[in-house]
Amino acid sequence: MIREDFKKLPLHKKIHKLYTEGTFVVGIRYYAHKVNLYLLENEYIEVFYNHKLDKIDKIDFLNQDHTRMKFYLDQINLDI
Repeated sequence: MIREDFKKLPLHKKIHKLYTEGTFVVGIRYYAHKVNLYLLENEYIEVFYNHKLDKIDKIDFLNQDHTRMKFYLDQINLDI
């Protein structure tokens, strides 16, 4: 599935696709959200869950230039 096709899906179909076909990578806390990072095919996708409202606010492709990348990188442990 290409990015444009995924972006056009309604929220409930994005959720279903990620949970059935994606692979959970890591979860972080980011301001008012818990952000879960998934790998779907060759794309990383973020799911922004708002605890206070008990709902998913946004699902979008990972912007690797965003400062949020530091939070993900802090979770990676490379014990070699």
